[in-house]
Amino acid sequence: MKKITFEKLDELDYRARESYKALRTNIQFLGDDIKVVSFTSASPNEGKSTVSFELAKTFADDDKKILYIDADIRKSVLISRRSIDDEVVGLTHFLTGQKVLDDILYNTNIDNLDVIFTGQSAPNPTELLGNARFAELLAYGREHYDYVFIDCPPLGAVIDAAIVAKQCDGAVIVIAAEAISYKLEQKVKAQLEKSGVRILGTIMNKVEVVSKAYGKYYGKYYGKYYGKYGAYGSYGDYGNYGQEEA
Repeated sequence: MKKITFEKLDELDYRARESYKALRTNIQFLGDDIKVVSFTSASPNEGKSTVSFELAKTFADDDKKILYIDADIRKSVLISRRSIDDEVVGLTHFLTGQKVLDDILYNTNIDNLDVIFTGQSAPNPTELLGNARFAELLAYGREHYDYVFIDCPPLGAVIDAAIVAKQCDGAVIVIAAEAISYKLEQKVKAQLEKSGVRILGTIMNKVEVVSKAYGKYYGKYYGKYYGKYGAYGSYGDYGNYGQEEA
C-alpha cells in the first residue's frame, strides 16, 4: 500500500470536536450492521466533503480502521483542499480496469485512516459507480475495515449518490442551513428512498451559533456539525433543518 501525506488538516475548535464525537456515537449506536455509509447533499458547497472527512478522522481517532472513498468523480475537492502535490491514481483507474485494488489504496499520515482518491476524470461516472468492480471494492472494505465512508456528488444535481447508496448500509444527507429549499431536500430524500438504502439521518451544517448564556456570536461552522442529527430512518425533524441552534 502506498503512503500519502495530507499537508493541510483543519484545526477544529472544542464545539466542533465534541459535535463530531456525538455523531460518531450516534452512528456506532446504529449497530454492527452499519459499516458502509455514503454522504451526499442536495447541492454543491453544503460541506459534505469536509463533514465526511472530519467524521472519518474522528472515527480513526477512536482506533477504528477507516477507509475513506472519494466517489465525487465529477468534482472532487479532496486533493486540492488537503494540499496534496503527489500524483495519485484512484477510483476511476480501478473501475475501468487500469489498476488493481492495491494500486489505489493509500495509507495516510492520519493513524487508522486509508484513502481512495477519485482518480482521473471520466465521461461516465454513473456507469462506473454501478459496475461490478465497485461492488468488489465495497466487499473488500467490509472485510478489512471497521467502517467505509463514501463521499458522493450532490444528489440534487446528478444520480450518482443513489447508485452508490444502493450498495451501502446507510446514507447521510448533509444540509447547509438556510441555503436549500425544503422541496429540494424532500426530492433528495425521495431519491435515496427509491434506492432502497437506509437513511440514517441528516447533518446540519453552516449553522450560526449564539450562546444564550453570554449572547456571544460564534459565526458559521463551515464543514463543522452543529444541530440536529435526525432520527435514524425517520424525518420527524426534517422540516427544522433551517433553524438556528444555540
